[in-house]
Amino acid sequence: MQQAIRWGILGTGGIARQLAIAVNDTEGAVLQAVASRSGPQAARFAAEHGSRSHYPSYAELVADPQVEVVYIATPHAQHYAAVMLCLEAGKAVLCEKPFTLNAREARQAITYAKARGLFLMEAMWTRFIPAIREAEAMVARGEIGRVHAVQADFGFHHPFEPAHRLYDPALGGGALLDIGIYPLALGQLFLGPVASTNAQAELGQSGVDEQTAFSLQHAGGGMTGGFCSLRAQTPWEATLMGERGSIRLHSPFFKPERLTLTRDGVSTTSEYPHRGNGYGYEVEEVNRCLRAGLCESPRMPWADTLISMDALDTIRAQIGLRYPGE
Repeated sequence: MQQAIRWGILGTGGIARQLAIAVNDTEGAVLQAVASRSGPQAARFAAEHGSRSHYPSYAELVADPQVEVVYIATPHAQHYAAVMLCLEAGKAVLCEKPFTLNAREARQAITYAKARGLFLMEAMWTRFIPAIREAEAMVARGEIGRVHAVQADFGFHHPFEPAHRLYDPALGGGALLDIGIYPLALGQLFLGPVASTNAQAELGQSGVDEQTAFSLQHAGGGMTGGFCSLRAQTPWEATLMGERGSIRLHSPFFKPERLTLTRDGVSTTSEYPHRGNGYGYEVEEVNRCLRAGLCESPRMPWADTLISMDALDTIRAQIGLRYPGE
């Protein structure tokens, strides 16, 4: 029986809680440590999720020799510093999306990990969801012919709060980086590298994008239409459109449990339930890669992260969104 891989978590927010649940539900993984800048908060989180250790600083967690891999759940603007802190301590890293604030930071982190032979992966958990894997299999079998277009939306109404991370430029706020990355990444998954982008947005009081619409032209052909919003509740659905038909990823498209295949006017819906909260699949992938001695995941390679970060940078340039320090 293989020894469990010992996980640490930087951050104690909602996404960190989901990952802690997934680690505890995954065979061969154990929650070793958690860190927060608030000692009492770290202690509460550790008690709630059965973490063996807890720390009042990120530096103390990465110095823990028992921790093998660290999941980063801090706000977007803090990702790069946290990734580098972990890599410099020799830890494997799973970093929540978006991987970093911009492509420059992403390249620097990946270059460092490659030079040190350390595992590093963006936590694009949707790539591991069974229904999305099945949609890929359907496309590979030619069930809708060649895919020429992808359309996806992700929006919800969140009242303006200047101090909330979604509206704070210093934390990388805005709809695009937080939720627009999902339609973008889905298009990239099914249509490949992005050749060009065209985007429009409505910026809010704090200067971040409150809703953004974008179209992507892919290098190998095909187009993606994406929309994200902090103002409007959208269907959270996606459609893959091919020569012979379409595949609908039912809401929420980023972790669907139903797919509808429509071909020749006939629609068939199938169920593909995911296990637990859906995050366990990426925990399994990280564990598998570490046991195989890999530095990057074949399923979520560094090249794909850089493609999406480049596209996000281009979209932000087009809509006039820059973050402090850039």
